[in-house]
Amino acid sequence: FSMENGVVAGLPFLEPLFSLLDRRIRVILKTRDGRSVRRGQTLVTLKGPATSLLAGERSALNLLMHCSGIASLTRRYVDAVKGTGAIVLDTRKTIPGLRDVEKYAVLMGGGRNHRHGLDDQILIKPNHLACAGLGVAQAVLMARGWSQRRTLVEIEARNVREALSAAEAGADIILLDNFTLPRLRAAVREIRDRYPQKPLLEASGGITLTNLREVSRTGVDRISVGALTHSAPALPM
Repeated sequence: FSMENGVVAGLPFLEPLFSLLDRRIRVILKTRDGRSVRRGQTLVTLKGPATSLLAGERSALNLLMHCSGIASLTRRYVDAVKGTGAIVLDTRKTIPGLRDVEKYAVLMGGGRNHRHGLDDQILIKPNHLACAGLGVAQAVLMARGWSQRRTLVEIEARNVREALSAAEAGADIILLDNFTLPRLRAAVREIRDRYPQKPLLEASGGITLTNLREVSRTGVDRISVGALTHSAPALPM
């Protein structure tokens, strides 16, 4: 049972987990992933040999509390941007070996997934530009030619000038990282004056529940938050 209010995630993992220990264990789910749960609410009932149940108890609890913690925190972020048009995404800041599990939990909380790896979307950052000796426009054009428009091309812009250069070169998404709120508002306004629809504008860096609503009101399309996975407290069970 849950010891706090929150959002549950990870219930479908319990049956395969316990089946590895003892196929006699029955997993009886009392709710479904993605649903809000109350303190004291029973989430699952397990029936089987006590020794087998105890062998898997801690792994099951750890996994369920971790996933539900991510889903619960994600739901708070998603609720905070309602009505603004912005969506909340995770990042690749995940525990090694648990990326798919954690990104699934984000979905159960109502968030969206950013990249799963380096192969499903191009994201050009300043360290890439420095290593390659390229400017923003050059990098976007090179990536666009390499992907032949099959892959989204996103680039981090350090200022409005770089953002406009990236937009002109055909970037699909422009990442405005660690912009102060006044700079972010000004950047969105200037970019949208020139490019009303595309590219998509994404904010990240230093975003918390305290400033999230204001960030979403700047007009950005996407807000990526690493804390959804790397800092979500477990939901006690």
